[in-house]
Amino acid sequence: MLVDFNTLPEESRVWIYQANRSFSDVELDELKSKLEIFIENWTAHGSDLQSGYNIVYKRFIVIGLNQNLNNATGCSIDASVHFIQQLEKDYNVDLMDKMNVSYKQGEYIAYKTLSDFKKMAKDKAVSKNTIVFNNLVNNIAEFKENWEVPASESWHSRFLK
Repeated sequence: MLVDFNTLPEESRVWIYQANRSFSDVELDELKSKLEIFIENWTAHGSDLQSGYNIVYKRFIVIGLNQNLNNATGCSIDASVHFIQQLEKDYNVDLMDKMNVSYKQGEYIAYKTLSDFKKMAKDKAVSKNTIVFNNLVNNIAEFKENWEVPASESWHSRFLK
C-alpha cells in the first residue's frame, strides 16, 4: 500500500540505495512510476505493506516501511532486492554496492569507492566536516537526524585523523 513517505511514522524502517550517478529528469519520472507500482503491490504473506519512497538529490532511493502494521518478511525483502536489481539493469546504474561513499562537495554530490575515500581522507582532501551520507540508518527518525552528517558523526570518521 503506497503512502506519502512523509506520513510514515518515525520508527518506520528505511532502506537507502545510492546511485553511482544522478538520474536524469526523464529517468526520475520513469523511476517514480516503477517505484509506485512496486510499492502498491508489495506484500508480506499476502498482507499489504504500508510503504512510501523518497528520491533525494536525484540519486538516493529511500524506501520506508511502517512496521507497526506489517513487518517485511524474507520473501518481501527478497522482492524489494530483485526490484532494485532490475532498476540497476534498466538504468545501467549501481544501487547495491555498499562499498562506496557519497559525500558533498559544495552543492555537488560526489561518489567514490571506499578505498578512494580513505586515500582522500589520508591526503586531507576530505575532513571531519565533510558532509557524508550515512546509508546505514535504520528508520525514518535516524534518516532525518543522522543520514546527512559531518563525517566526524558517522562511521566514516574512522578514516579521518
